[in-house]
Amino acid sequence: MEVEFTARKVRITRDLRTLAEEGMERIALILGKSARASIVFSALKRLQIVEVTIQARLHTIVAEGEAESLQSALRQAIAHAESQARRHRDRRMSIKRKPQQENALAAPPPVRHKARAVQPVADVSEEEPVRTDKRARASIAVHSFPARKAVAEPRIVTSGEAFALKPMTMEEAVKDAEFRDRDLLIFHNPDGKLFVLHRRRDNQLELVEIP
Repeated sequence: MEVEFTARKVRITRDLRTLAEEGMERIALILGKSARASIVFSALKRLQIVEVTIQARLHTIVAEGEAESLQSALRQAIAHAESQARRHRDRRMSIKRKPQQENALAAPPPVRHKARAVQPVADVSEEEPVRTDKRARASIAVHSFPARKAVAEPRIVTSGEAFALKPMTMEEAVKDAEFRDRDLLIFHNPDGKLFVLHRRRDNQLELVEIP
């Protein structure tokens, strides 16, 4: 995985680079070697901050760590990014499995025909005259319908999880949703406009502006 390092008011030592590269290699085994990572080291007074952004083929992971030392903050950010990568991989695998299970439920069961016993051939001379039934026989078409999908119960989200108390920009809302692993976030920007940020079934974030 290609890793880009950025330092703001701090110095990136060799140990930090080694620790970061080892963590990115573990995440590359989950997301693939084509993913790219960007790690930013910064400091705010006595607080050390590390921001990790990983751009995969179909997903973007944003993780942040804060601690008194850069190594602790880097470990927190890598652990959070690794957990997000695993959840993303599990979601993709579950989405791929669903169509196969639905097709298996919808397919009608195989019909097995019973073998008929072979009747002995009688002598034509001694056989009674055969009576033919002149009534027409109507063919009946049998239709098999797919099984109905089970309706999942709606998930109830409390107001503390869905609403942002302070105004934020679109980039801040996306980072907050990824950092806290939210599927729904309602926020307003500094201009007072109200937005809804939610995660679709394909794991992509969609922004809806409320007029």
